[in-house]
Amino acid sequence: MAANFTRRDFLKGMAGAAGAAAVTTMMGGSMLAAAEEKGIYTPGTYSASAMGIAGDVTVTMTFDATSITDVQIDVSKETPEIGGKIGEDMAKAILDAQSADIDAVSGATVTSDAIRTAAADCISQASGKEVVLSEKKDESSDWLGEAPEIDESAITEEIDTEVLVVGCGTGGWITAMTAAEEGAKVLVVEKGEKPTGIREDIGAINSKLQLEAFKEFPEFEIDKIEALQELVRYSSGYIDSDLVKVWMDNSGEMVDWLTNLMESTGNWYMSLEGGIGDQSDPGRDKAYATGHSPHKTESCPEDVTTSSTFMDHCDELGVEWKLSTALVRLEQDDAGKVTGIIAQDQVDQHYVRINASKGVIMCTGGYATNTDMMLALQPQTMKMKVNVPIGSKADGSGIKAMLWAGGEMDPCHASMMFNRASVLPTETAGYKTNGKWFWFGEQPFLKVNLNGKRFCNESGPYEFMLHSMYMQPYHTYCDIFDSNSKAYAEQFDEVGCCRLFPFDNGALSNRDFDGCWKDMMEGENSHLETGYLQKADTIEELAEKLNIPADALAETVARYNELCEKGVDEDYGKEKHRMTPVNQAPFYGIRTAAWHLTTLDGCRINTEMQVIREDGTPIEGLYATGDCTGGFFANNYPNLFTGLACGRTMTFGRLAAKKVAHL
Repeated sequence: MAANFTRRDFLKGMAGAAGAAAVTTMMGGSMLAAAEEKGIYTPGTYSASAMGIAGDVTVTMTFDATSITDVQIDVSKETPEIGGKIGEDMAKAILDAQSADIDAVSGATVTSDAIRTAAADCISQASGKEVVLSEKKDESSDWLGEAPEIDESAITEEIDTEVLVVGCGTGGWITAMTAAEEGAKVLVVEKGEKPTGIREDIGAINSKLQLEAFKEFPEFEIDKIEALQELVRYSSGYIDSDLVKVWMDNSGEMVDWLTNLMESTGNWYMSLEGGIGDQSDPGRDKAYATGHSPHKTESCPEDVTTSSTFMDHCDELGVEWKLSTALVRLEQDDAGKVTGIIAQDQVDQHYVRINASKGVIMCTGGYATNTDMMLALQPQTMKMKVNVPIGSKADGSGIKAMLWAGGEMDPCHASMMFNRASVLPTETAGYKTNGKWFWFGEQPFLKVNLNGKRFCNESGPYEFMLHSMYMQPYHTYCDIFDSNSKAYAEQFDEVGCCRLFPFDNGALSNRDFDGCWKDMMEGENSHLETGYLQKADTIEELAEKLNIPADALAETVARYNELCEKGVDEDYGKEKHRMTPVNQAPFYGIRTAAWHLTTLDGCRINTEMQVIREDGTPIEGLYATGDCTGGFFANNYPNLFTGLACGRTMTFGRLAAKKVAHL
């Protein structure tokens, strides 16, 4: 009978953490020669999965004694126009090479890596050996390459418009609707089969909702100069202060417009996330009540989404669409002015020229899924992050197109990361590690390194915690908490998207404590049942389950509890109200690392939203907003300004649209 095994079965037979790590790799070179040896494989069919962009990629391989005889790849959970297209080609490549050590598909490197990892796992199972993938040549140094040359004869379609919006997500929606409201003829080009949704925390200053809240909560009011200085400090000065001021002065109007648009449907209401933490016991880092979130009314139909609401408005305004169409390059005239784009239809692969008489507005996002760009520009992020399926799908194509057109890249790089990813007790952080999303990770409970030692103030901006983690062994730490977690989480008085209770002004939080706790504790896919979260009656038992030194963790917990009783963090200065002991069994622990949402560095823009060259001059006809742009963030994301990135993207998109529509 043919043998059928899963990755879980195989790992059970391997020796601890070293074995678990090894199955994610595969020995280099073709296995054709090795396959000539008699009985190299146990005949049968084997399956394995690895995390892609949007979900698990599953590879099923059949072996006889000396060869791989069949390869089936399920990429149905991947983005259809990116990773969802490469399954058959990768299967053929593996079968032809008799190896998992094949080249990645350009533009779909995350899915390619997942397929290679899962295929290596299958071969490991069939051979019964710990095999190692050869390290692919690092191509990251040439991540930009040359702008593609497209023969005129290959361009079989031509379209004229006034305002061309490239990419439709958080920025593209706002840009398209605004330009159309201003009377322009608008065409949106989007690589996906449909536009994506928007982020639901929208940062602004002095919206009508805020101004009204100040009457009851004067502590919510924001001093713009103070806020500017804070953002300069976060970035170590590597930002354009004038861009920040543009957001500060225009974001309130943008949120007011968006609020009116959504509430006019009767399906939505907008709320201010009114909370800035416990002001009687302030911490090291100040919070700002900038976040706004849309919520459904009781009468809103279930199938209504922000995207469907925006699409209805676009239809009313006559916005035109070109979906499943990918940007190839920008087109410029002899003077360097951008006149439009060349794009490629993702269904039949024909090329189309799109002329934009007023201008092109880039809303293409960052480069989170472009492995070469990430390795070249943000290697530290790649060591901190864990591969989980929720986040940006942007591949940097828009940034590259703007650079080819003469744009300047940010000098310092930044990402938006959250401590919301977990790994198994045998694993550590890194972009090749498949993990599990862990929303609860941002709560400022006790956190220890893999030596069982506390190492920083756990309270503050999420990325500060992650950057402190980077300085610890294997860029991984453990969250430690006890059965009093609900009372403590409410006591923490968190702000922004990690808050688990209603805000001071009654606004709903993104997630509630009970829902998070249920996700962790109940059901076959919970963190507890899948082995990510560990539960124990003693601290020593918990340490053993987490594979960290028991004596060290017990000593750390004893010291931490002592400081909690004193009410003073003599070691790292955490606020008193967030010094909560770990003394009520059962105890819980989980290995935590970074969840990477998006990159925040891109091509420089001026205060008119024009893409600029190295000498500061604008590229005529070319505008941009969102994560494909630079000048606003550096080194980290200041998340205590709730919704700042989203609010920046929407505000700048609206400003760009107003300007271009009236050219």
